[in-house]
Amino acid sequence: MATALSMDLRLRVLAAIEAGASCRQAAARFGVSPASAIRWAQLQRRQGDVCPRQQGGERRSQRTAAHAKAILKALEKKRDSTLAELRAALAEQGISLGQTTLWRFFVRHRITLKKRPRMPPSRTGPTC
Repeated sequence: MATALSMDLRLRVLAAIEAGASCRQAAARFGVSPASAIRWAQLQRRQGDVCPRQQGGERRSQRTAAHAKAILKALEKKRDSTLAELRAALAEQGISLGQTTLWRFFVRHRITLKKRPRMPPSRTGPTC
Protein backbone atom coordinates (compact mmCIF):
# COMPACT_ATOMS: atom_id res chain seq x y z
CA MET A 1 0.00 0.00 0.00
CA ALA A 2 1.26 3.47 -0.83
CA THR A 3 2.12 5.80 2.02
CA ALA A 4 1.19 9.45 2.33
CA LEU A 5 3.76 12.06 1.41
CA SER A 6 5.44 13.80 4.34
CA MET A 7 4.10 16.92 6.00
CA ASP A 8 7.44 18.62 5.34
CA LEU A 9 7.05 18.17 1.59
CA ARG A 10 3.42 19.30 1.69
CA LEU A 11 4.35 22.46 3.59
CA ARG A 12 7.22 23.26 1.20
CA VAL A 13 4.89 22.92 -1.81
CA LEU A 14 2.32 25.17 -0.15
CA ALA A 15 4.98 27.71 0.76
CA ALA A 16 6.04 27.85 -2.89
CA ILE A 17 2.43 28.36 -3.96
CA GLU A 18 1.98 31.16 -1.41
CA ALA A 19 5.21 32.76 -2.68
CA GLY A 20 3.62 33.16 -6.11
CA ALA A 21 4.27 29.94 -8.00
CA SER A 22 1.36 28.16 -9.64
CA CYS A 23 0.33 24.75 -8.34
CA ARG A 24 1.80 23.08 -11.41
CA GLN A 25 5.09 24.95 -11.12
CA ALA A 26 5.41 24.07 -7.42
CA ALA A 27 4.57 20.43 -8.18
CA ALA A 28 7.24 20.22 -10.88
CA ARG A 29 9.80 21.89 -8.61
CA PHE A 30 9.30 19.39 -5.78
CA GLY A 31 8.60 16.32 -7.90
CA VAL A 32 4.99 15.67 -6.91
CA SER A 33 1.95 15.35 -9.14
CA PRO A 34 0.11 18.53 -10.08
CA ALA A 35 -3.12 16.97 -8.77
CA SER A 36 -1.57 16.58 -5.32
CA ALA A 37 -0.39 20.19 -5.24
CA ILE A 38 -3.84 21.42 -6.32
CA ARG A 39 -5.54 19.19 -3.73
CA TRP A 40 -3.24 20.40 -0.94
CA ALA A 41 -3.87 24.04 -1.88
CA GLN A 42 -7.62 23.41 -1.78
CA LEU A 43 -7.35 21.70 1.61
CA GLN A 44 -5.29 24.61 2.92
CA ARG A 45 -7.95 27.10 1.78
CA ARG A 46 -10.91 25.03 2.99
CA GLN A 47 -9.81 23.69 6.36
CA GLY A 48 -6.41 25.22 7.01
CA ASP A 49 -4.82 21.82 7.50
CA VAL A 50 -3.12 19.48 5.03
CA CYS A 51 -2.44 16.50 7.31
CA PRO A 52 -2.86 13.15 5.56
CA ARG A 53 -5.94 11.17 6.50
CA GLN A 54 -5.79 7.64 7.83
CA GLN A 55 -5.45 5.03 5.09
CA GLY A 56 -6.97 1.59 4.93
CA GLY A 57 -9.48 -0.03 7.20
CA GLU A 58 -12.96 -1.22 6.46
CA ARG A 59 -15.34 1.48 5.37
CA ARG A 60 -18.50 -0.52 4.87
CA SER A 61 -18.98 -1.90 8.37
CA GLN A 62 -21.42 0.89 9.25
CA ARG A 63 -23.84 -0.39 6.61
CA THR A 64 -23.77 -3.85 8.12
CA ALA A 65 -23.95 -2.51 11.69
CA ALA A 66 -27.15 -0.69 10.77
CA HIS A 67 -28.77 -4.11 10.22
CA ALA A 68 -27.18 -5.80 13.24
CA LYS A 69 -30.48 -6.40 15.05
CA ALA A 70 -32.04 -8.00 11.97
CA ILE A 71 -28.99 -10.20 11.39
CA LEU A 72 -28.90 -11.40 15.00
CA LYS A 73 -32.67 -11.95 15.05
CA ALA A 74 -32.48 -14.07 11.87
CA LEU A 75 -29.63 -16.04 13.43
CA GLU A 76 -31.65 -16.69 16.62
CA LYS A 77 -34.53 -18.15 14.60
CA LYS A 78 -32.29 -20.80 13.08
CA ARG A 79 -28.97 -21.06 14.89
CA ASP A 80 -27.46 -23.69 12.61
CA SER A 81 -28.10 -21.86 9.33
CA THR A 82 -25.33 -21.36 6.81
CA LEU A 83 -24.26 -17.96 5.57
CA ALA A 84 -26.14 -18.54 2.31
CA GLU A 85 -29.33 -19.41 4.19
CA LEU A 86 -28.93 -16.43 6.45
CA ARG A 87 -28.36 -14.20 3.45
CA ALA A 88 -31.56 -15.52 1.82
CA ALA A 89 -33.53 -14.91 5.02
CA LEU A 90 -32.27 -11.34 5.16
CA ALA A 91 -33.08 -10.83 1.47
CA GLU A 92 -36.71 -11.68 2.26
CA GLN A 93 -36.67 -8.74 4.68
CA GLY A 94 -35.22 -6.47 1.98
CA ILE A 95 -31.65 -6.48 3.35
CA SER A 96 -29.11 -7.22 0.64
CA LEU A 97 -25.74 -8.30 2.02
CA GLY A 98 -23.04 -10.54 0.58
CA GLN A 99 -21.82 -13.72 2.23
CA THR A 100 -18.38 -12.24 2.84
CA THR A 101 -19.97 -9.17 4.42
CA LEU A 102 -21.93 -11.39 6.79
CA TRP A 103 -18.82 -13.41 7.56
CA ARG A 104 -16.90 -10.22 8.45
CA PHE A 105 -19.81 -9.12 10.66
CA PHE A 106 -19.64 -12.38 12.61
CA VAL A 107 -15.85 -12.18 12.93
CA ARG A 108 -16.10 -8.61 14.20
CA HIS A 109 -18.70 -9.66 16.81
CA ARG A 110 -16.85 -12.92 17.64
CA ILE A 111 -19.81 -15.10 16.66
CA THR A 112 -18.87 -18.54 15.37
CA LEU A 113 -21.09 -20.65 13.15
CA LYS A 114 -19.22 -23.91 13.28
CA LYS A 115 -21.03 -27.04 12.34
CA ARG A 116 -20.42 -30.43 13.84
CA PRO A 117 -18.48 -32.49 11.31
CA ARG A 118 -20.43 -35.35 9.81
CA MET A 119 -19.46 -38.81 10.95
CA PRO A 120 -18.74 -41.44 8.35
CA PRO A 121 -21.39 -44.16 8.20
CA SER A 122 -20.78 -46.95 10.64
CA ARG A 123 -20.52 -50.51 9.43
CA THR A 124 -22.07 -51.96 12.57
CA GLY A 125 -24.98 -49.59 13.28
CA PRO A 126 -26.25 -46.04 13.56
CA THR A 127 -23.92 -43.55 15.29
CA CYS A 128 -26.56 -41.14 16.57
